[in-house]
This record gives sequence, C-alpha cells and structure tokens, in this order.
Amino acid sequence: MQNLVKGKRIIVTGSSSGIGWETAKFLSDQGAEVLGIDVTKNFDHVEEFYRADLGDKRTIDALVDALPDGIDGLVNNAGLPPTRPAEQLLAVNLVGLKHLTYQLIPKMNDNASIVNVASLAGHGWAQAVEAIKAADGMTFDNIAAFVERWKVGSEGGRSYFFSKEVIMAWTLRNRWTWRDRGIRMNAVSPGPVDTPILGDFLKTLGARAEEDRNTMDRAGTPADIAPVIAFLLSDMTHWIRGANIPTDGGMASNLLCKAHGL
Repeated sequence: MQNLVKGKRIIVTGSSSGIGWETAKFLSDQGAEVLGIDVTKNFDHVEEFYRADLGDKRTIDALVDALPDGIDGLVNNAGLPPTRPAEQLLAVNLVGLKHLTYQLIPKMNDNASIVNVASLAGHGWAQAVEAIKAADGMTFDNIAAFVERWKVGSEGGRSYFFSKEVIMAWTLRNRWTWRDRGIRMNAVSPGPVDTPILGDFLKTLGARAEEDRNTMDRAGTPADIAPVIAFLLSDMTHWIRGANIPTDGGMASNLLCKAHGL
C-alpha cells in the first residue's frame, strides 16, 4: 500500500503541528505535493506554505485566490481547542472550514477527496439535530447571536463539541453533493490524541476527559490518524462517501455498547 497519494496535490489545514503536521509528513513521504495552511509559520513537509487565519472571511477569500487549481485533496484539520472563546472557536472550526471548502470546490479536480477531521466529541450529533440544522444559517456575522440563541458557549467545552457534531452531520449530508464530478467527502474522528492541545481538553472537560483517559489503553498519536486520512485521500476510496471513520482506540464502539447495553 505504498504511494497511496503519489502525484496528488493536497491541501492540509493546520499543517504546522499535531495531526496536521504528521499528515503533511505522511502525505509528502507518500509522494504527494502538500500545500500547508496554518496561522503559525512552519515549512516542514510542505511544497508551499500559506499563512492564514481561517476564522476570517476576507483572509480565506484571499487565500483561495492565491491557491492553485488542480487540487486533488483537502484535509480540513485546522481547529481551536475548547479553551478558546466560543465565537472564535466556531469561526475557525465550523464557519471558516465550510467557507474554505465551498470556495475551493471550483479549484478541485474531478474525483477529488475532502477529508474532515472531526472528533469523538461529535459522537452525540444525533441529539443536536435541531441546532445543527439551524447552523446552516451561521455566518461570520451572526456567530454571537447563534451562540446566545442555541446556548453553545464554551462552558464545559460545549462549543467544541457542537462544532464537531455539525461537521459530522455536514459530512453525512454532503455524501452526494458533488457526485456528478466524483468529488467525495468523508470524515475521520480521532479520540484523545497526544498533541500540543491535549492539555486544553483535559483542562476544559475535567472528569469526563479523565474517565475517557482511564478507559483507553493509551492516548492516540498523530501517527495513528495520518494513515487513515491518507487512505481516504487515495484512489482506493472512490466508493466511500459521507462516511466517518472513528480512529479512537475503540472509544466510539465503547460508547455505543454502553448506550445499548451490549
């Protein structure tokens, strides 16, 4: 299974650290041309690097103008941890992610692959469908009003959980959106991963995070996640559409078994 993505031009957001850095490295090692995007400068493992704040619409629009055509893959990995203010977090993790994706569609090749890095935190999306549908109308200009209306502030990490719930549902809903061009969208959902922001999760989620950590045999690593992303970007996955792959050491399965008494 070598050279899964050889010769492909792939954008990785949040490429400067953590899962994004490891994904850029893995893809480059597999022969891909990686275009990295991050707010922090880091030219490791990328052919070109673009510094951009994905929480700002004008910056995203300028970024899209600067990016080349002929894109074979987009990895939506950039995101803020739950310690950040809700408005800022939703601007990057949700509104900016979706805006970047939609703007890039015309620059993508037919049969391109979009991979959203969701999270185990989005596992309960089915209990938030009403708010998820309402989020269709969320823009950079009305995030604050949405947070107030739907009570998805940062307390207890709710804004982070909600952003991942929406992304999981958004992936499902876009299973056939660009089917006429062969463009597919899927998601990967990591559990707790040992990255620079793991401490932010433990600080915010408290007892819940501690319970998860005690249940798991170990925290994940970026090296556990990157190959799964590469697989979804490869030509082996054209028939996988709107899927979410839990990459979490079995935590999603554990939650399902507990919920259904298995």
